[in-house]
Amino acid sequence: MRVSRRSVLLAALAAGLPACTGPDPVAPAELVLATGPDGAVFREIGGALARALAEQLPDTRVVARSTGASVENVRLLRTGAVHLGLSSLDPLFDAVLSADDPGGISAVGRLYDSFLQVVVPAGSPVVRLADLAGRRVSFGPRESGTEFTATRLLDLLGIRVEARRMAHAEAGRQLAAGGLDALLALTGIPTPAIADLPATFPIRLLDLPAEAERLAATHPGPYVPVTIPATTYRSLGPCRTFAVPNLLLARTALDPSVVEVVTRTVFTESARIAAGHSEAARINVRTGIATGRVPLHRGAERWFRSVKR
Repeated sequence: MRVSRRSVLLAALAAGLPACTGPDPVAPAELVLATGPDGAVFREIGGALARALAEQLPDTRVVARSTGASVENVRLLRTGAVHLGLSSLDPLFDAVLSADDPGGISAVGRLYDSFLQVVVPAGSPVVRLADLAGRRVSFGPRESGTEFTATRLLDLLGIRVEARRMAHAEAGRQLAAGGLDALLALTGIPTPAIADLPATFPIRLLDLPAEAERLAATHPGPYVPVTIPATTYRSLGPCRTFAVPNLLLARTALDPSVVEVVTRTVFTESARIAAGHSEAARINVRTGIATGRVPLHRGAERWFRSVKR
């Protein structure tokens, strides 16, 4: 009988295997972590993780690099321009990649989920996603997960918009100034660029129940219909949409002892790293190994095997 990697790791966790320290990490002179754009949770989580890693690797200069997010981060990892990077699962899920080494990238672990949020002015005539046809819509930065998923979703539904590319914080400013009709953000919740708006500019979130079901049915795997809780943005109430898992990725060539330290830091310092982000606070060992088609890095697998329940 074939035993899956997930089953082996879960069995190891359940058995409460004793912790192993492993070899001392071969600390590189510099460790670069690709994060995300201004106004996105990737940027904040990535910055907090970089600070935590700097404490764990005192001989290493840890750099949090601001990027467009998922798609750019994967590209930077593949070219070796960065060592670590955050990405939503869907740009990786359908890629034609080797089962053992997807473009030189492995997973440190699954972190938390991003939610697609479609924001319009409170007085906008837009009440359904289809009403965005012909309107000015931010797709997030170029090479972002938002751009990837928004393009996939609107192409699937046959909705043509005037797409703009910019960071979520800039999109929020332009929405309030009348330069945009809507902004799309695939990111953790609460999203700073959205949370800051209602105090000065009334907004609404569009419900996407049918659209979420259709996307999940057409592209099974990375998309899950969900509801943004009413407590997230308070005045905006609950909102039906879909979520996508986020992964922390590493270059497969990165020394396993270093990745073991990274993995341990992520999952033992998660409360500090995710401070202020309710969804990101769900980072935990149990879901950490659920990385879809992306294999765990050897260093990450070693840490997951060593951890006690």
